[in-house]
Amino acid sequence: MKEFLKKIPKSDLHVHLDGSVRVGTLAELAKKQKLKLPSYTVDGLNKLLFKDQYESLVDYLQCFGSTIPVMQTPENLERISYEFAQDNINEGVCYVEVRFAPQFHVGKKMDFEKTLQSVSKGMERAQKEYNNNPKVKSGELPPFCFGIIVCAMRAFGRGFSQYFDTFLDAHVYSEPKMIHALASYELAKACVHTRDKLGIPIVGFDLAGAEAGNPAEDHKPAYQFAHKHFLHATVHAGEAYGPESIFQAITDLYADRVGHGYYLFADDKVTDPEIKNPKAYVRQLAQYIADRRITIEVCLTSNLQTNPSIGDISKHQFAKMLEAKLSTTLCTDNRTVSKTSVTKEITLAMKNFNLKGDALKDLLVYGFKRSFFPGTYAEKRKYVRGVIDRYELVEKEYNKRAAAKKKG
Repeated sequence: MKEFLKKIPKSDLHVHLDGSVRVGTLAELAKKQKLKLPSYTVDGLNKLLFKDQYESLVDYLQCFGSTIPVMQTPENLERISYEFAQDNINEGVCYVEVRFAPQFHVGKKMDFEKTLQSVSKGMERAQKEYNNNPKVKSGELPPFCFGIIVCAMRAFGRGFSQYFDTFLDAHVYSEPKMIHALASYELAKACVHTRDKLGIPIVGFDLAGAEAGNPAEDHKPAYQFAHKHFLHATVHAGEAYGPESIFQAITDLYADRVGHGYYLFADDKVTDPEIKNPKAYVRQLAQYIADRRITIEVCLTSNLQTNPSIGDISKHQFAKMLEAKLSTTLCTDNRTVSKTSVTKEITLAMKNFNLKGDALKDLLVYGFKRSFFPGTYAEKRKYVRGVIDRYELVEKEYNKRAAAKKKG
């Protein structure tokens, strides 16, 4: 089975760059820059910083206070992006949409263009190296492709980043929610400008950060701009808040996909007094998501780590999503912070949700079909067809060997 999972083409549509920095690289760069870390060894960081279990989402997010500071120069961003792409390629992930929040990196050393260009350059370098493989050139293996998703923040405060501090200094008389909305709008404009000027494959716009008290509707102007300029939309919603957060992501922000969506079925978390029948509301919301094929970016390991109340993975809402025939895809969220990989997420799903055969194939292929592929529709169809052909070939070979082994 390990060989099968290694060989099949895989995708990752929800993975944060700043949560996927190689541990050795983090230690090296932090030491060079004299940045404080709890340890400067891989083993030490994996014990003291990147844990197997976190107390809460807040505890989980503390890790980013250590990774983001080493991502403040073009050279470091490019290197980290290159290594990130390599790590994906090495486990057979041939399509990835890397996401990050440029406003955590823009400052004296980098503007928006340089920040986005640095990430793209690192990804492109790994892409070119891999796609020169004779097996890729012959069509035997799918080429490595990628897109970039930019993350706006639902809210921010002093000390979040140099950019945000400057932004707050320039808007001392405005209400916080207006400042947050304006920052998102500025990011949307910067991304469209950079995409069109430099040809960088920026394919989607995302909203991250604490959901409670920071409704998605505040960021509607940014998403309207992104929508009118052909950027796909995904939104972190239902990760630490109820169904209404997912509803807003879909109705106010035009979400094509939803990040996490864990609390979609949690009618006990509906808070709006206008909703008289929470169970019916949740049922209708899930049906709408299913009908529209709005894809849920499921992150099993991350959810277990940030939400200890889940307890056992068998209680994860992924089971209900499958039962409701929702469009879902398995993602890592943060490869380093969660100590995971796409292969590990697939293995978890197979062991705990009886995923096999056509059901497994359909789930993994949907990760490609519902991608924000940076090319024409015809190019995407051709790419997906190649992925399916490769999957079916690997599956056929695996089944043949398994049958021979059983017979012998």
